[in-house]
Amino acid sequence: MNALALDPDWCAALLARADQPPQAPRVPLLWQEREIGSIEPALPLALGRLGAADGTALLCREGLAYCVRGALSDSLERLARALRAAGLAHAWRDEQLAVCDVHGVPLASVERAAVRVLGIATRAVHLVGFDPRGHVWLQQRAFDKPNDPGLWDTLMGGMVAAGDTLDTALERETWEEAGLRLEELQDLHQAGWVHQRRPAGDGTRHGYLVEDIAWSRCVLPDGVVPRNQDGEVERFECVPPDEVAARLQEGLFTDEAALILLQALGA
Repeated sequence: MNALALDPDWCAALLARADQPPQAPRVPLLWQEREIGSIEPALPLALGRLGAADGTALLCREGLAYCVRGALSDSLERLARALRAAGLAHAWRDEQLAVCDVHGVPLASVERAAVRVLGIATRAVHLVGFDPRGHVWLQQRAFDKPNDPGLWDTLMGGMVAAGDTLDTALERETWEEAGLRLEELQDLHQAGWVHQRRPAGDGTRHGYLVEDIAWSRCVLPDGVVPRNQDGEVERFECVPPDEVAARLQEGLFTDEAALILLQALGA
């Protein structure tokens, strides 16, 4: 496939947005001396005194960091609910995401709405789908989604929930968003990674996004058409690569999708 002709300045600006420092200083968030995220130092003051299950303070200052006390999943649940009560959490989903240390070792889980405020690293999966001609399947995100409503996206994109592997997340999200079973797809394989570190763009105050996206590619055979199952997609379209390039440079895609499509289309 020929590389897309894209404005180098546009590409450079997109890549720069994916690697930005926080808008305000942050300090490490620890549990038993293991780093699990980061917070703005003013956040504990905004929440007031929070108690762990044993009655001790939930967040304690230790040098330049804050430490979470108590059993980690229980303490993070208390912290997430306090953030929600204070209007500092994102849209509550009743969805648990894994909390890992800096080496990727899973330690606990936390409500998805709290991860950006707490600077907790997340993982996601995306699927780039082609038809046999090499045209690209795209989804337009529903206009009532809390993040990036109405923007264009890859065929499928979703978070890796606590307890998921990349494969199980890919299978679940591909069905929920596109109504496709993996066995229907041809030449399905993981093709790359996109890494983001930037201020959260979801309207969450005090938020910082740290995310690794594993993206896969596939071919939808003739007659196989995506159909949304969860109400979070407005519509699907299959368009030639030059149309993808035009929409990218018009700012019609999420940044995550744009970064993935740069790799997938050889830009």
